Amino acid sequence: MALLLFVHSFLLFKLPKIFIKNVIYLIFEMLETLKQLALMNAISKVVKVNSKKLASRINQSHQTAARKLKELEERGLIERVISKDGQYVKITEKGKMLLYKEYMDYRAIFGKKRDVVSIKGEVFAGFGEGKYYMSLENYKRQFIEKLGFEPYPGTLNLKLSKEQLMLRCELEKKEGIVINGFESEGRTFGSVKAFRCRIGDIDGAVILPERTHYTDAVEVVAPVNLRKELGLKNGDRVEVKVYLV
Repeated sequence: MALLLFVHSFLLFKLPKIFIKNVIYLIFEMLETLKQLALMNAISKVVKVNSKKLASRINQSHQTAARKLKELEERGLIERVISKDGQYVKITEKGKMLLYKEYMDYRAIFGKKRDVVSIKGEVFAGFGEGKYYMSLENYKRQFIEKLGFEPYPGTLNLKLSKEQLMLRCELEKKEGIVINGFESEGRTFGSVKAFRCRIGDIDGAVILPERTHYTDAVEVVAPVNLRKELGLKNGDRVEVKVYLV
């Protein structure tokens, strides 16, 4: 998916086909190099990388392998330290996310689909915007029609760990239940992707607004004040069962 979006951006500029073909080839090479580093355990720890061995793994020359490592470092996909006794490499969070997105694409093609995922996060105070947005009539009406409840004016914000962010990526790739955006009084309000969920013994929905300040968090809405009903305070860790279908 990331590759297709990248290529599409080049097509918009009507660049020569040979140029686009070369760019696609370079992206595939970059992903392959990153994958081989992950298979060498660079995804979880710092590893010593021999360019000659890496070249053999990616079926390229020694010089090309060295150049690929430099390119990955320049793009922030790996961290690299070169010393007298060799070079040491570790895949960055950005690199992990790129590999994970590729993994999710292949799992969607070959894997067994999951009906539910469990997301764990830490309660934190937001900017208070959820109260305003959840009180807007156009949003409320759609929540009632599509999710079966009128949302309490406010959201429960859950900060996600780096590992849990992978699950947020999974939600982003799913269709979900779309709460359509709208215009009102000269202002445009974005759409919201929602997934039914259960937190404690309360049914609600995890929402991913099209426009949000939170790229490392999810927001939960319900027909009740979740903080009050579940006795939650900032810093508490909670688990949410999110239904994908």
